[in-house]
Amino acid sequence: MKNPKIEDIKKTLETDLKQVPDEKTLNELKVKYLGKKGLITELNSEIKNIPNEEKKDFGMAVNELRNIFNNAYEEKHAFFEANLLNEKLASEAIDISLPATKISKGAPNILEKLIEEVEEVFMSMGYDVVDGPEVEEDKYNFEMLNIPKGHPARDAQDTFYIEGEEILMRSQTSPVQVRTMLKGEGKTPIRMICPGKTYRRDDDDATHSHQFMQIEGLLVDKNISLSDLKGTIDVVVKKLFGEDIVTRFRPSYYQFTEPSVEVDISCFNCKGKGCNICKKTGWITVAGAGVVHPNVLRMSGYDPKEWSGFAFGFGAERLAMLKYDINDLRVFYNTDLRESKTFDREEDL
Repeated sequence: MKNPKIEDIKKTLETDLKQVPDEKTLNELKVKYLGKKGLITELNSEIKNIPNEEKKDFGMAVNELRNIFNNAYEEKHAFFEANLLNEKLASEAIDISLPATKISKGAPNILEKLIEEVEEVFMSMGYDVVDGPEVEEDKYNFEMLNIPKGHPARDAQDTFYIEGEEILMRSQTSPVQVRTMLKGEGKTPIRMICPGKTYRRDDDDATHSHQFMQIEGLLVDKNISLSDLKGTIDVVVKKLFGEDIVTRFRPSYYQFTEPSVEVDISCFNCKGKGCNICKKTGWITVAGAGVVHPNVLRMSGYDPKEWSGFAFGFGAERLAMLKYDINDLRVFYNTDLRESKTFDREEDL
């Protein structure tokens, strides 16, 4: 026997579902029939008043009514979602015939990229990349590099002193070499480079800056000579500028090396014929270098009778300016993309 109340709810349910205009109304119907106090939900509380022999049929009728609503709800819900999607597709259509918006793409800073390139070359030869403090002590920056008190390099016009004449902003990355030798305690061979910022009192112009990057290196071992230095420099410059580059040494003077040399390379632009890059000489100076001075070895704990070594120093900005034909080093530190993009040679990066 059919329950009159269930039949009434069923008829009302069918009528309501036919008149649903949108998703909001559909959800309101779900609350009306299946909410905590919904019409179908409340039928469950009436089962206790139903005679035992009719409870089974009553329960089945309630479940059937719930299924009718759920099936109708899912069908209506899917219909409304499909309509909404079609409306969005129609209103947000993309005209693929229009030219695409050009999005600027970033690239590594040339100076950082060049330093990484140099690091990779030296690491392939077994060198360590070592870092050190930029605020340095006088004894590491000068004294242990064989630069005595009163030397012109200590002039306050060249060096940024912080506390008297004992604490300063390092004017070179050579103190990192001294610290590395001290750690070796005169017993350990050393192969290292130390790229990093250095500071000197200087005017900022197209070729000078009060802050610049150096890439210095040091090798200490048994029976090291100037020919080992030249072979090492050859490997680096050929990797940076091409396999046809020729290296030459010219006598020079540095306090921490003896003998000391200036490192020149044949001009990669004119192949030695003479141009504006090499100033019509066919050669370009790229580094200072030499055999480590016995005093420097001795002060760092290495016996110069047993140990020898070589040291060298590149200016990172100079290498980058040569490699990428940049005539003003200030562009390395500018943030104006309109200017920096003029030397963003992505194909080389």
